[in-house]
Amino acid sequence: MEVSTLDKKRFLNWLVSHESFAKREVSWVLNYLANHESILKNVHFVEKANTTPRGIILCCQCFYGEPISLNLDGEIFNDSEQIFHEIRLNWQEPLYIECAFSHAWGNDLYLAVLEDNPYCSWNDSIDEDTWQRVDAYFDELNKEAKIHQLYQQINQALEDDDPELFMHLSEEVNCLISKKQVENKN
Repeated sequence: MEVSTLDKKRFLNWLVSHESFAKREVSWVLNYLANHESILKNVHFVEKANTTPRGIILCCQCFYGEPISLNLDGEIFNDSEQIFHEIRLNWQEPLYIECAFSHAWGNDLYLAVLEDNPYCSWNDSIDEDTWQRVDAYFDELNKEAKIHQLYQQINQALEDDDPELFMHLSEEVNCLISKKQVENKN
């Protein structure tokens, strides 16, 4: 899904007007991007922009670190003018921007433009324990859904006056509930 340039422009304008940067040049760069749709089409807001071939990390004053830094194929540049010229001269190249500001995950404008980093997907960094907990959670949801479905089938068997089906489904639901209780104790 491609993020619209209008959404990117709205976010950049909000960022410039609501956040403070240690260098005023950061606001200049952001305003330049917001006012040049041809460049903005190639801008992608991501996390871990330092893993991309051409990524900028912006830090608001409330964060520790350089206010603006450019990672260009593994080499870091902090000179605002150099970063501006890189953006201006290579405007047709993809540019990945990471923004560090307060309450980013609660900002609808930011979330509307945030994309998955193609060079460092969020799910590449999930540890095995978390994967196991997620799998266990979905297994539990599946069991609950199966039990719910069996209860509906039991009710239908009662309405249809089908004692054999009722007994079969009752045994199946009781077995599932027993397994679930044993698993919850462990």
